Amino acid sequence: MAQPIVRVRNVSKSFVRDDFEIVALDNVSIDIHEGDFFALMGPSGSGKSTLLNLLAGIDRATQGTVEVLGTSLAGLSESQMATWRNSHVGYIFQTFNLVPVLTAFENVELPLLLTKLNKSQRRKNVETALELVGLSDRMNHQPRQLSGGQEQRVAIARAIVTDPDLILADEPTGNLDARSGEEILQILSTLNRDLNKTIIMVTHDPHAASFATHEQHLEKGVLTERAVAVV
Repeated sequence: MAQPIVRVRNVSKSFVRDDFEIVALDNVSIDIHEGDFFALMGPSGSGKSTLLNLLAGIDRATQGTVEVLGTSLAGLSESQMATWRNSHVGYIFQTFNLVPVLTAFENVELPLLLTKLNKSQRRKNVETALELVGLSDRMNHQPRQLSGGQEQRVAIARAIVTDPDLILADEPTGNLDARSGEEILQILSTLNRDLNKTIIMVTHDPHAASFATHEQHLEKGVLTERAVAVV
């Protein structure tokens, strides 16, 4: 079997609040391979988002090792981490995180402004990403002119516009109605199936998890024994 592109070994993460230590993750080890659509399930406060943030380099482990695409994230400075993240990771947030004064096109273009692509190359990438999520006709609309489902599709386009190796999705349907949520899950499934994108999705919704190819549960910062392949 090929080497995993995500390799987490004996990772713990603690936070200190009001002189109390809160253990968010406790000795977690996990492997994720290229092309996996991995659902990380668990109740609120189980450590799911904390693990996702460690994989994105947004946060750092208290102990243990996090390797993504062969890079040990602990060895990167903050500036190196930002450059690495922009090149390799697309992040989809529950709350969309769109800039309200920018159009859909401009929101999707933002990660490309940190690259060496020229204006015409950026336009081509943005148009391709918006086409993939079915929003070619909404590229000049601002977020306030879009539905919640359309806003999340813009957020997905922004996450994939750099052609990342890894897509991280934190409760991507959490703020959506059932129909819009279904559309988002179908898009993620298509990205995984047709473009072989590796996706790690945090969710507490069994229906959302059913779209994944693998599923594992976190409970109070501890992973269940093994990943379950979804049939």
